[in-house]
Amino acid sequence: MHYRPWQGRVWRSTFPAASRKDIRDFLSVFVSALSFRENEPLRLRPDDEVLGLYRAANPTRWLPDAQELERLARALRDKYGLRLDEIWHEGLTLGSLFQRVQQARGQRSVA
Repeated sequence: MHYRPWQGRVWRSTFPAASRKDIRDFLSVFVSALSFRENEPLRLRPDDEVLGLYRAANPTRWLPDAQELERLARALRDKYGLRLDEIWHEGLTLGSLFQRVQQARGQRSVA
């Protein structure tokens, strides 16, 4: 991901009703939970798959460590009231996850 340019415009065009702060906060939660580098949040795209990102960052491990997924699930539940286990599927993208976060917060989003 370090080779990617900043993806803020993609996020803003995909979710025009979301504030920059909401997008950054969400990406920070994701990056922190999966132990990614702090400088990578806005290099992530809405169409990135959660498992695909994990596998790219950890090529020797096929599935995320249970602790990392638990950390992500706990962070989403604590910050947004969203239960990851209710929406999880292997092709889950960051954009669809963010859309669910926005819905959980009662905000209208477009994606």
